Amino acid sequence: MIPDMRLADRLALYTTIYPGVERFLPAWFDSVLAQTDKRFDIWIGIDELDVSTAIEAMGTDPSATWVKAAEGSSPSQIRQAAIEKMVIRYPAVVFVDSDDLLAPTRVEAARKALEMNDVNACAMRIIDEGGKSLGAVLQPPVEDVAALLPRYNVFGLSNTAYRCEILRRCLPIPSGCVLVDWFLGTRAWTLGATLNFDFECRMSYRQYSSNMARVLPPFTTQQVVIAAEHVLAHYALVLHHIPELQAHHRMELETACSHAKAFHYSVTHSSDILVSYVEALNNLPLHHMWWECVAHQQLEHIWRLN
Repeated sequence: MIPDMRLADRLALYTTIYPGVERFLPAWFDSVLAQTDKRFDIWIGIDELDVSTAIEAMGTDPSATWVKAAEGSSPSQIRQAAIEKMVIRYPAVVFVDSDDLLAPTRVEAARKALEMNDVNACAMRIIDEGGKSLGAVLQPPVEDVAALLPRYNVFGLSNTAYRCEILRRCLPIPSGCVLVDWFLGTRAWTLGATLNFDFECRMSYRQYSSNMARVLPPFTTQQVVIAAEHVLAHYALVLHHIPELQAHHRMELETACSHAKAFHYSVTHSSDILVSYVEALNNLPLHHMWWECVAHQQLEHIWRLN
């Protein structure tokens, strides 16, 4: 189905709201209102909150389309329910996290990038819980971001925009998927999508204790082990739930999965290896990508058992 032509010039701007994010909503919404390109509609997925609570926390009614999935839905099912509706109404979706901040040109730049690309992501300035810059940027070390996707992710659900033509083909999202952003980016890659990365910081990414995916050191041993478990679960999903995997995609993903499995075995069977690895990781210059802390190639001499 093609997008509703009445909305052909408007984009959907999507976020999810969940318990614990309420204190960040006023600043988030202010950054949405400050966009230079205002030709978008706000869509909000509700995860274990009600609309009235979200509006009260935000301090105003955002005039959004609210999407509440069925009772007991997983986070991935909430996003699935919203994406299903947006892809038949709009030409593109701009994803943003409700605890982050948009630079004024976020929507404008995403729209322009999607004229030539199927998927666009932007660099993110990393800030602390209070909004203070931590002096680091989340971005890839190379322009060929597709080459990184088997091992790392820079296409988050806060800094990425998709043409709906490709986003529709990335569905469905498996109900047990935790790393929805990486799953969508990986599936777009396997579908032959053109992937673009904007090295201009057009988001501020809040790094704090509630983040599932930490990108700044210091990492703890517990964080590294949990990260490895998330990565292994991601590989299990993409290798079994992406039907169009070509031989070269499968080979790259299986190689990356093999590295992650070897790493996970090492750090869960030897506390000495885990401690040594984390100490070295915390002293290593990083590029600040999601899951960079897992099976780092420069530290393979520490975690590789044979």
